[in-house]
Amino acid sequence: MDRPRTILRVSGADTNHFLQGLVTNDMDHLTDGLLYAALLTPQGKYLADFFLKRDGADVLLDADAEQAPGLMARLNMYKLRADVSIEQSELHLHRGTGDTPTDGVADPRTSALGWRAYRNAKQTDDTTDWDALRVAHKVPTAGIELGPESYILENDFERLNGVDFRKGCYVGQEVTARMKHKTELRKGLERVELSGTAEIGTPITREDRAVGTLFTRSGGQALAYLRRDRAVGNMRAGDAIIRFTS
Repeated sequence: MDRPRTILRVSGADTNHFLQGLVTNDMDHLTDGLLYAALLTPQGKYLADFFLKRDGADVLLDADAEQAPGLMARLNMYKLRADVSIEQSELHLHRGTGDTPTDGVADPRTSALGWRAYRNAKQTDDTTDWDALRVAHKVPTAGIELGPESYILENDFERLNGVDFRKGCYVGQEVTARMKHKTELRKGLERVELSGTAEIGTPITREDRAVGTLFTRSGGQALAYLRRDRAVGNMRAGDAIIRFTS
């Protein structure tokens, strides 16, 4: 399921400084490509993830459409007196794999996810199975694997180039850094094998003990959030049998 996107436009003299103090990645790395990043709560929990792209003096922010209104409200709350304007653009996301078009930019999470471009017309020619690619490459998405109780490091944001540990402070940075340097991640996003049927969000159990939650499925594989110390042997999610093979 390829969820719809909304493209926001952030403009004003303070745009770079404003975003640098909020997002998980380093705005100084935003040159001609895309930057993948997230906005967190002060407690380090996930609020939204998005792509950032320069467009002249402005920055385009490519966000999940359901998250976009709340994201705009949160950014405006942080704006205070900064010279920054945040508005919804009329651009549309285009995606594909294979050769990158002249106006396209590579998806920074993994080359397997191809390219993204921002155009005035809606896309009508994309038949890519994005869920299959996400499952194969263990890539979470907003509103499914990524929810309000998520921590980005448990969802592989470091591997997916969505967080920078060398930049300065940002909202939620202290908790994220502590998880990186002082905590063993015992829970997180994994790929599992399954047979049988189960809906997204079905709890995974083993011998009546909670193990995790099942998310996006593609064929005989799926993404799941697991407690790794309990994810052994055959597990169940609804009528499905689940196996975690690491």
